[in-house]
Parts: sequence; structure tokens; C-alpha cells
Amino acid sequence: MSDYSAFLATKRQLRGGDGFDPDVLPDYLFPFQKHLTAWALKRGRGAEFVDTGLGKTIMQLVWADQVARRANKPVLVIAPLAVSSQTIREGAKFGIEVSRTVKPGIVITNYEKLHHFHSADFGGVACDESSAIKSFDGKHRAEVTEFMRTIPFRSLWTATAAPNDYIELGTSSEALGELGQIDMLNRFFKNDQNNSNMKRERYNGGRNTNWRFKGHAEESFWRWVCSWARACRRPSDLGFDDDGFILPSLIEREHIVEAREALPEMLFTLPASNFREERVERRRTVEQRCELAAQLVDDGKPAVVWCHLNTEGDLLEKLIPDSVQVSGATSDEAKEEAFMGFADGSIRVLVIKPKIGAWGMNWQHCAHVVTFASHSYEQYYQAVRRCWRFGQKRSVIVDVIASEGEVHVKENMQRKAAAADHMFTALVARMNDALAIRADRTFDKKEEVPAWL
Repeated sequence: MSDYSAFLATKRQLRGGDGFDPDVLPDYLFPFQKHLTAWALKRGRGAEFVDTGLGKTIMQLVWADQVARRANKPVLVIAPLAVSSQTIREGAKFGIEVSRTVKPGIVITNYEKLHHFHSADFGGVACDESSAIKSFDGKHRAEVTEFMRTIPFRSLWTATAAPNDYIELGTSSEALGELGQIDMLNRFFKNDQNNSNMKRERYNGGRNTNWRFKGHAEESFWRWVCSWARACRRPSDLGFDDDGFILPSLIEREHIVEAREALPEMLFTLPASNFREERVERRRTVEQRCELAAQLVDDGKPAVVWCHLNTEGDLLEKLIPDSVQVSGATSDEAKEEAFMGFADGSIRVLVIKPKIGAWGMNWQHCAHVVTFASHSYEQYYQAVRRCWRFGQKRSVIVDVIASEGEVHVKENMQRKAAAADHMFTALVARMNDALAIRADRTFDKKEEVPAWL
């Protein structure tokens, strides 16, 4: 029987690590950070799904430093724009040098400049805010995956691995050299349309409705994910003390604005039923929404206003006198200067799109976020967590502005938030079971016996 149990264990995809036992880890790491860093080094190729403010940057740099010493080759850290400068400063605080040019030790660049580097020059690669990979177009995503393919040591670091769609975990798996995304789907999921088409439904917020778990594959799926990833929303997820890592309250306020003029042949506004109608509704309420946003931040305190349209950004910059807008047309140098200016307080209000600056920045000096309604839960989550993160000492206010016709956008966001929470909870629970970590669990519901018994 024991031989059969051992045979079954070999079928669980829980193979050992390809890394090494780390040297003594620095004392400035918290115990849970040492645990995660040591696991990533031992694993060799792994993902760290660690929530914002838990120290991903310093863990990533310690990982890269140890890999560079072991491999005797530089390690490349790939990060979103502007996060590079923040990472360099973070490393300097702890005596870890990070360079923008290829040299022994740690080298950093952003995803857009990856084509300037050669993978053969590096012994390891770390993708900061790695959830950005799945947002790239097919060509760019393939470029990142191909760059990493032959590098022996790889690590992914993000707080939002797959915010509301389990199959997106295949992007991370493929980058690490585990199952490719299609192979993962075919192993654990069933396609309702009996094909391998990855096309998304147009109007459901991007949710893939074709794939669902095979019969009893869900447990095997999570065990497989836990073989190459670790997840942590707070230190207690790993069995450590949460002291110093308790978030302040989050105050979310919803504001609904009315269009000044009704649509032709319409007595009142109806909820938009598709993306086209949503775009019409969004554009005809630009002035009302931007005026309200300007009023909400007119208190002399730091604030960040997240928008989605160029017309919104331009109007907000005019309505908020002491604001600076960062747009797609802004040069990389000017973007970094604006991010740093907002972080050090020389800029009071930053106006920006989530797809430009929602990843990786630390803005705990700001406790006020204003955003317009969006279908993207990941963008919303990341935008809020720039300010609402461990290290924030004040309650954070989030003002969400929507028009009357954007009711379905709000409902879709709520669905995605619930899905994201379920996914992360499942991942942490499976990880804890695999590591024999037991959280306090209270079962207060009385069992129900079927009537036929």
C-alpha cells in the first residue's frame, strides 16, 4: 500500500527544486521574508504571489544577489517603467548595488527595453510586477517568455498573479518553464466548446467562459500551482506573526453622476448593455465626472486621480491647478520625474491612467484615491494599493465615480473582486495544506444529515 501511495505522489507534479540552499540571509529581512526568499532560491524557478507592502522588492534583490554569486553571472531584474529607479534606491538603502548597465551583480531594466539585452549574458532573471506579462500583446509576451526560457534561475514577483481568471496562471507557469498555458488547460480544464481557442467573450469584462475544471481536477490543479508558487496576503498565511503588517481601514465611496442632456428619444438614462454603449455614456459624462473629481481633491492634501481617457486626463489637469498629468505621450524621463515628485511631495495631485502607473510604486504618503469606473479589477486593485498598503498609517479614502449608465460596470467589478478573493484563498489554503500550516479554523455550523438517512 505504501508503494502505491508513493506512486500516486509522483503523479501530483510536486517535483523538487532546481535551486540551491542559500547562504545566510540578511537580518533586515523579516522571518516570513526569509522563508519566502529561501524557498525561491531552493526552488530555482518559482513565483512569489505576495501582497503589496510585504517587501517584494527587497526579497527580490536578496534573491538576485544570491543567484548572481552562485551563478557567477549577472542577474537581470525586469520591472515596469519608473519602478526601476525606486528599486535602485531601495537596494541602496540595504547596501545592494543595482545597475542599469550589464556588469557583475544585479542589472535592472523595464519590459519595454528588454530587446536591448541578451539572455546568454545572465544567470538569473526576476520579473517584478510579473502580472504585467499577461497584459502584453502576443508578440511582446512571447518575447519575455523566450528571453527567460534558457536562463537557469527565474523568479516572478507580483501581488495579482491572476486576479479573476485561473487560466491566466498558465502565463506564469509557461514563463517559469513549467506547463505551457495550453498544456495546462488541457490537463486540468475542460473546454465547453471542445477546442483550444483562447478567445474571450467580448462583453463580460474579459472573463473566459469556455474553460472549467475537469471533474475532480481542482485539488490537483492547486497542488500543482503550489509546487512552483508561494502566496501570501499577510505573514500569518505562512504561520508567522502579523505584527506590523495590519492594514488601516479602507473607506470606499461611490458617486453617481447624471448626464446633463438625455440621449435622443430617451426620457431617462438606462444601464449600458454593451461596451459600445458604455463608451458613449463615458464620453458624454466626461465633464461631470471630472468636475466632481476636482471637487473631491480640492482639500490641499495629496491625492492621485486615475482616469482612462485622454480627454479625462487633459480636463482634470486643467480643473486641478496643482496637478501633473502623466500620459502615454509623456517621455520616460518625464514620467519617472513625475512619479518621484509625487512620492517626495513636490507634486500634490497626480493624474494618470492605471495602465501607465498602477504597478509597483509606493505612495504611502497619500491617503486619497479617486478613480473612474472600470471593468478591470486588476487595474482597480493595483491603483488602490499604491496608497493602501502596509506602511500606510492613515485610513485610505477611495472615491469611485460612475455615470448612471455604468451600473453593469460596478456589478462586473464586484464579481471579479469575489473571484479574486476566492482564488487567493484557495491558493493559500492549498499551500498551507501542502506545508502543514494550520490556521485557526472555527467550525460553528451544525452538520445536516440527509433526510434519507
